[in-house]
Amino acid sequence: MEIINGGLNLLFLLLAAGILGMSIYALVHALRVPTNAFVSAGKLQKNLWLVILVLATLFAAAGSWDYYNAFMAVGGTQFIGIGLGFFSIIAVIAATVYIVDVKPAVKGMGGRGGNNGPYGPW
Repeated sequence: MEIINGGLNLLFLLLAAGILGMSIYALVHALRVPTNAFVSAGKLQKNLWLVILVLATLFAAAGSWDYYNAFMAVGGTQFIGIGLGFFSIIAVIAATVYIVDVKPAVKGMGGRGGNNGPYGPW
């Protein structure tokens, strides 16, 4: 039974780490996109997205840290439980909405200038 409990605990720890990674990726991308790209794409303003993604990253980090500490304390002796919580679900939703909806809309409006043609740089 300890093998099953340890495997499930490790699975949920990796899931929490994945949520944190996805939130960090969305936040870093939002930081790199110019402010006017959000307005041009018809999305929420950059500052609002940054607030949403910073909160999502903090929630995901807190959930990952909590689950990591619980996993190290309990290990495989008993099943910790899902433990992702309401705030981690909010973090997943916020990061997913940004990655799936906003990121493609602002993709072509990156901060790189120069002489890019239709097939790349000239």
